[in-house]
Amino acid sequence: MQNLPTMKQLQYLSALAEHLHFGLAAEACFVTQSTLSAGIRELEDVLQAKVAERTNRSVIITPLGDRLTSMARDLLRGAEEMMELARSASAPMSGPLRLGVIPTIGPYILPAVLPPIHRNFPGLELYLREDFTDRLVERLLDGRLDLLLLALPYEMDGVETEVLFEEGFVLACPTGHPLAEETSVDTSAFENQPLLLLEEGHCLRRHALEACSLAGRFKRKNFEASSMQTLVQMVSLGMGITLLPQMAVDAEVTKGLDISLVPLKESVGTRQIGLVWRKSSTREAEFRLLGDMLMKVGPQKQPNKAGKRPRKAKAEK
Repeated sequence: MQNLPTMKQLQYLSALAEHLHFGLAAEACFVTQSTLSAGIRELEDVLQAKVAERTNRSVIITPLGDRLTSMARDLLRGAEEMMELARSASAPMSGPLRLGVIPTIGPYILPAVLPPIHRNFPGLELYLREDFTDRLVERLLDGRLDLLLLALPYEMDGVETEVLFEEGFVLACPTGHPLAEETSVDTSAFENQPLLLLEEGHCLRRHALEACSLAGRFKRKNFEASSMQTLVQMVSLGMGITLLPQMAVDAEVTKGLDISLVPLKESVGTRQIGLVWRKSSTREAEFRLLGDMLMKVGPQKQPNKAGKRPRKAKAEK
């Protein structure tokens, strides 16, 4: 029988290609650096080819190593899906589930849903990763994450998407600002106002501008925030106004700050919150069950035009 690479060797190669550092790759695989280094050498012996160039300061994956890494990740993902299928058949909602979530959603919805998940599914080992959408999608597609909780739409291929609910935006302005006296405002009132936004990379920035049709119509500030907490602090200091998603308002992100919240008129758009998983995943039923729990803690006053929250949508092409 032909001598073949082992799953462990393929895991070592995948980790080394990700971290480009033997120590960090070993830490990610929960082994010693010498064990990982030996595993890579054994893999190269089996393949009769070099997958990495080693220097005192860096690791360079060879062109062949790059191609083999992609193949290794496909094989590892297939093996994981075999395990998931067997586990879900015997005990649904059990074992590890790696969930990726963006920073403008996680802190405002997960605290409410994690306790009931733990109570109802004690065998589920939930691992969370917070990051920008593009990085999370990359990790989902290469098998490092199982499920994403994102703001939609977002262009991606090879995935299934379930929209859980829609939420609107609320104007946040400094206390005493002229707009603070309004019972509701239209986006035309923002045109001559300094609008504060999250920095590039946060999809909330794009969704807020698109929902309110503000692209190119607002006074751009030289300051951009890296987080929602920084954003509301900047508003409180009188540096400008901003748009907050309803879930952040419900979580009292402005509590204790000199900020007035003003509803937007009904003509203003919304953003969708949904789950995303690979089309090849065998855990769709589990993901939809988790989606049902998330829907229960979503904004309850944000129906779509038909009066119901949507259940399923395809990924934007």
